[in-house]
Amino acid sequence: YMDISGSSGRRSAAGMASSPCGNSNFDSGLEIKTRSVEQTLIPLVSQITTLINHKDKPKKSERTLAAIHRVGQAVSVAVGRFVTVGEAIATENQELKDEMGQACFEARRAGDAIAQLTDVGSALPSQSDGRVTVFSDRTGMVKAARLLLSSVTKVLVLADRIVIKQIITSRNKVLVTLDHLERVSTFQEFVQIFSQFGNEMVEFAHLTGDRQNDLKDEKKKARMAAARAVLEKCTMMLLTASKTCLRHPDCESARINKDAVFHRMRCALEQVIEIVTEARSCGENKILPASIYNGIKDFKVGVECLRENLYSLSPQSMGSQLEALVERTEDFTDSAYTSHEQRQAILGLCQLARQDTQQLVNAWVEAQSLHAKEATEDMEVAILKTCQSISDLRRELHKVAVIRASDLLKVHGEQLPLRALKAAGAEGNLEAMAEYSRKLTEQKEQLVETCRLLCHVSGTEPLEITCVHAEETFHVIGPQIISAAQTLALHPSSKIAKENLEVFCEAWESQLCDMALLLREINDIFEGRRGDKRPYLSLPRPGVIFPAWNYLVCVSVCVQEQTSMAKLGLELRLLSSDVDTEVEKWEEQEHDIVRQSQSLASMAYNMYLFTRGEGLLKTTLDLFHQAEVCASISANLLFAPPSVLFFLLFYRSCKCICCFIKHKT
Repeated sequence: YMDISGSSGRRSAAGMASSPCGNSNFDSGLEIKTRSVEQTLIPLVSQITTLINHKDKPKKSERTLAAIHRVGQAVSVAVGRFVTVGEAIATENQELKDEMGQACFEARRAGDAIAQLTDVGSALPSQSDGRVTVFSDRTGMVKAARLLLSSVTKVLVLADRIVIKQIITSRNKVLVTLDHLERVSTFQEFVQIFSQFGNEMVEFAHLTGDRQNDLKDEKKKARMAAARAVLEKCTMMLLTASKTCLRHPDCESARINKDAVFHRMRCALEQVIEIVTEARSCGENKILPASIYNGIKDFKVGVECLRENLYSLSPQSMGSQLEALVERTEDFTDSAYTSHEQRQAILGLCQLARQDTQQLVNAWVEAQSLHAKEATEDMEVAILKTCQSISDLRRELHKVAVIRASDLLKVHGEQLPLRALKAAGAEGNLEAMAEYSRKLTEQKEQLVETCRLLCHVSGTEPLEITCVHAEETFHVIGPQIISAAQTLALHPSSKIAKENLEVFCEAWESQLCDMALLLREINDIFEGRRGDKRPYLSLPRPGVIFPAWNYLVCVSVCVQEQTSMAKLGLELRLLSSDVDTEVEKWEEQEHDIVRQSQSLASMAYNMYLFTRGEGLLKTTLDLFHQAEVCASISANLLFAPPSVLFFLLFYRSCKCICCFIKHKT
């Protein structure tokens, strides 16, 4: 679209309800929920505004006439192309054929009407030929513009339904494969199904990653990020937990460990679908507990509103609102980990807030008895004191929560319980393992409670959601680590059980890192620094945002490459784990081909992780050194006896190296 309107014509699609021409209303009646739809409508709104808000001067220069003509024709041509895409979508999706066809018909009709009304290139300023144009039929232009915006928005929203349908279809495929994985009884069957599962998870991750980035609602975006983070971390847990259960089918702790992973993945999949379909079961009250941050914000708004309207609240409602707020501080004061000094400071500020609020109520009642129309001087002083005391309370609560979280992260950063659990499991020491399990459980309870405190002072609703996610993650992973350690203690020579415990411990450490980032963001919000947002987790990282219909008619090379890299990573991780399984079967240790194949797979996987900025390789020099060693081992294995396992690993490893060169050099 050409833009000749300057700043006056630049409006967001979200503001379409406010008319660009006085009393006219361009509201389509459809809620725009994604940024891609909104951004697509912005230039159209701009050009329509240009056409309607043209200058009604008695004399119209040839330049003005030509500009109006160009804008109108540009709108008509663009609408024609847009409708062609909409009609193609309707052809491929029969369930939307009628609705989409009608919306496309209306859009084309409106575009043609605008083209006719702006065909003023050869018209004289006096319009002596009697033709109807934008200058003589402003009402007709407004009507056509309204119809165009409404129909185009409807096409975009209908196309967005296709995206939702794709996500639901992808989720259903993942669920079916997940059910098959849960029922497998042999390693061979598991390998085949898990490979399919990995491909399906990568597809689902891309669809949901793009959707997450496209959402306008920051709370939904945060909830989507939390659900996708669960799926990303649980994918590797599912691999090792399932293999452990297959190797030790009679081990109850291994079964408990696996069942917990499957349950968590299904819950996360369901949460994603609830977000994209806006199911009623995912109401905000179910997701977020009542936080002190929200209570303080609402209370201060109510207090300050008294300046404008003395009768906006009742004294009783203000008192009960404050008491509900004070009651929430019990999460701080009742905690066994809150120091005596901190507890006394919080209680003292709560009492001060009560006193200041009571003084405000007294001044308020007196003003009402005098039939005052605005806040009196006494009321104004009481309002300021009440707001100050409640702000001081929030500051103290923030300080307590942040100090608690910082201290915990310092203490638990050493990972002493995890190290002890690993050692006790490897030694088969059940008594020591039980002792360290109790310590890990205590650590988990501390972290869960701290996340709850951070939620109270987080400062934004998206951060509240992230705090709730962190709390749930610690609550779930703690028992999973313990069940994995119990399995290893019962089978101390099992490499699969050891690998499984490592994966769950890594997930715990990863969540501690996420908590440190969360703490920094909460501090930034509190101190007024909103900086760049950290990217949401994905598998792999989400790509570029496309308009809704591009999901059907465009292919992103970047996304394709990311998909193949992610699939390759899952395959390499699975194959590396298979080598460990095979090695356990050999009682003798002279089988160099097995050991070298194991090393080859491990190195290839580390090289893949380097392309994601993860893993053991930290610099390009480390990578090149790893590639040289990998090539050397590969050359030696070429002369080894044939082995199906080796050739499979060799092929995948070479593929990984080629993929790396393609992406990084």
